[in-house]
Amino acid sequence: MPARDIYTTVQGDSWDLIAYKVYGDSYQMDALLRANPEHRATLRFSAGVEIVCPDVEIAVSSTLPPWKV
Repeated sequence: MPARDIYTTVQGDSWDLIAYKVYGDSYQMDALLRANPEHRATLRFSAGVEIVCPDVEIAVSSTLPPWKV
């Protein structure tokens, strides 16, 4: 089983904020929710909660201008 990264929450973290901090993309919160079903109902976290952060593939848009590729 591959090692998984763990993110430890700070007071006030939300799923989208954690996704942005970990992946640089708040839309990856779905991956976090799937990996942490026991915390699904949590909207705002207290400090010290360990969140499993699975590997995700970040798609690169093919419509980027050449200087951004």
